Amino acid sequence: MQTIKINSADESLSPELLDKMNAYWRAANYLSVGQIFLHDNPLLKQPLKSEHIKKMLLGHWGTTPGQNFIYVHLNRAIKKYDLNMIYISGPGHGGPALVGNTYLEGTYSEVYPAISQDEAGLKKLFTQFSFPGGIPSHVSPECPGSIHEGGELGYSLSHAFGAVFDNPDLITACVIGDGEAETGPLATSWHSNKFLNPVSDGAVLPILHLNGYKIANPTILARITRPELEQFLAGCGWEPYFVEGSDPAMMHRLMAETIDKVIERIRFIQQNARQKINHTRPVWPMIVLKSPKGWTGPKEVNGLPVEGTFRAHQVPLPDAGKNHVQLKQLEDWMKSYKPDELFDDKGKLIQSLADLAPSGERRMGANPHANGGLLMSELIMPDFKDYAVDLPSPGSKEAADTLVLGEFLRDIIKLNEPKRNFRIFGPDETLSNRLDHVFEATNRQWEGGIEINDQYLNADGRVMEVLSEHQCEGWLEGYLLTGRHGLFNSYEAFIHIVDSMFNQHAKWLKITCGIPWRRKIASLNYLLASHVWRQDHNGFTHQDPGFIDHVVNKKAEVVRVYLPPDANCLLSIMDHCLRSRHYVNVVVAGKHPAPQWLKMEEAVVHCTKGIGIWTWASNDQNQEPDVVMACAGDVPTLEILAAVSILRSHIPSLKIRVVNVVDLMKLQPHTEHPHGLNDKDFDFLFTKDKPVIFAFHGYPWLIHRLTYKRTNHVNIHVRGYKEEGTITTPFDMTVLNDMDRFHLVQDTIERLPQLDDTCAYLKQEMQDKLIAHKNYIQEFGEDMPEIRNWKWSS
Repeated sequence: MQTIKINSADESLSPELLDKMNAYWRAANYLSVGQIFLHDNPLLKQPLKSEHIKKMLLGHWGTTPGQNFIYVHLNRAIKKYDLNMIYISGPGHGGPALVGNTYLEGTYSEVYPAISQDEAGLKKLFTQFSFPGGIPSHVSPECPGSIHEGGELGYSLSHAFGAVFDNPDLITACVIGDGEAETGPLATSWHSNKFLNPVSDGAVLPILHLNGYKIANPTILARITRPELEQFLAGCGWEPYFVEGSDPAMMHRLMAETIDKVIERIRFIQQNARQKINHTRPVWPMIVLKSPKGWTGPKEVNGLPVEGTFRAHQVPLPDAGKNHVQLKQLEDWMKSYKPDELFDDKGKLIQSLADLAPSGERRMGANPHANGGLLMSELIMPDFKDYAVDLPSPGSKEAADTLVLGEFLRDIIKLNEPKRNFRIFGPDETLSNRLDHVFEATNRQWEGGIEINDQYLNADGRVMEVLSEHQCEGWLEGYLLTGRHGLFNSYEAFIHIVDSMFNQHAKWLKITCGIPWRRKIASLNYLLASHVWRQDHNGFTHQDPGFIDHVVNKKAEVVRVYLPPDANCLLSIMDHCLRSRHYVNVVVAGKHPAPQWLKMEEAVVHCTKGIGIWTWASNDQNQEPDVVMACAGDVPTLEILAAVSILRSHIPSLKIRVVNVVDLMKLQPHTEHPHGLNDKDFDFLFTKDKPVIFAFHGYPWLIHRLTYKRTNHVNIHVRGYKEEGTITTPFDMTVLNDMDRFHLVQDTIERLPQLDDTCAYLKQEMQDKLIAHKNYIQEFGEDMPEIRNWKWSS
């Protein structure tokens, strides 16, 4: 907890250098204001007129001058210490700052040559901001150097830590807005320092920017006392250095000296750890920057104070294009930065100021870590077929699907240990999700204290576990965005906690698909185990398959959903997902022992196609089926096959086709999703007019939504989860939701008019079975033997 005192004897901080840094800051502020307001007259060579002002004024000024101030000081530190550094803007609505600074350092013009370093380029730079056909107002994917848009607040610090894991030479400077600091994810992410290994990881430099206000309210951290704030940050394991004030000359010297101290402190911590001098968890430094909101902007507008208040948050002169008083205020404001001293006659930043920026890849906008696909190397993958469940015939063996997968993941960890580019993330559920075998190769990374009864904890490990889905997601996203690979394993119901974070990442992927200079990154892979049909022991709160509904809302080019029916299919699917690029892959799999259906060579073919007829379970070969029995998911597959065995036993003349879906997006038309079947192929599988009884892992209406354009949609009848659950037996979960074999048999009879007069006894038998089931579980607390011991037989 330190406040830096000014040391006028520091020769590296000469008055001349500080004057130049102030001029550079003025240039960045000038560009920021120009982006918000102007579409013409970028150098104010003419008196400012209303026709020079954009018709729609959009953007956020309040955070911008503070971020410009930070950027110029980080530039100095990068040059002085030859730092490998990227910049994350938590208050990402300060987009003008990052766009302006990457333009000043030259990176922006390199990736967008039309935005040239002259007056014409400045005009385009200003016009495009928050303008139709232009760029967003946030630190969006279009902005070089960005891995974090900041449109939705709360994730900056977790992204920053994800970026530095396994990047020992990287420092991520993470600017945290005091409004953002009120969000739950950010409040938890202060504790990410308990997972940072100073030997093998890089460093995060949080810069908490206290400018006092959100959109219309004060911020909590700006209004608590200084001792309380110090205690809070120290209690989270940080050593805060405070930089406070509003006088530019004083603040420049104070900030420069502070940054020198924290960089030297970071290097001291890393050197001690890497030379094995100190093995205790370090207390990392951070900066608290307290400066006015809307610093250097209008002091007052329409008789009301603006600078240093919430009114500076967005556009402080909202009527500048219509109100001559505000127009004059805007002109005076922009001229206060003295642009004629900053830019030459052609509109280029003068050389003495341009020289302040780092060069090449040391520029934060050009750092390859912020365009992670440039650095990404392929995972070394074992042959997934070596981990196959040896299966003599369908259903002849049982296996726990994720337990089998764990052996495959274990060896991926081993093979990629030299590269240190693969990690598994999860909220304290890796063992619960039965990925046990990974701990034969690694541990959980943990920098806290370790006690004698702890298990699989070590300062260095490939598994990252913290009981916060937000942190796991943020860490993994930061890890992927900087060019590495990973897997997020979670209980299915609680992955909903990151719904919004998934949204933002999917949007990022969608936009970057269309940005030529952005390189593709490894896919974000979710493994959802402990799923709805096997949460009978935890009850209703743990039963929700709706994440896949949420995922399929996103653009087809970036989302994939897989429902492998057994372990061999899971191995094939996961191999594909870990090799893929620029997708979000959702894989839902079981963790409990269950029947296995396909030999490995069959699984490979089935997963490659994504959907197919299981000929060994069907009896309609070379003729039209009477009914199609379809399934997607491990438990739905089991129940469909059990229903088929009953129907084939009691009605041997009934022609049944069994279709299994492993790639859910195959159900959509090919015009809607690149994996979708064309109508002809869909009709070949599901027919044009026969009843389809579909047992589905999730909510039934998702299947209707995906197939509503299909010829035979009216005859598709879906059974799935319908919000019925409790603590009960596994089979009773399917009964409660009408997806069990007995309901499926009755459903089939009711959909086939030709069976009405001949199957009354079978229908009654199924009803009797349901009564017997209920009575049995209430007496014995487990499923009936005929359910527990059922085996497939054709």
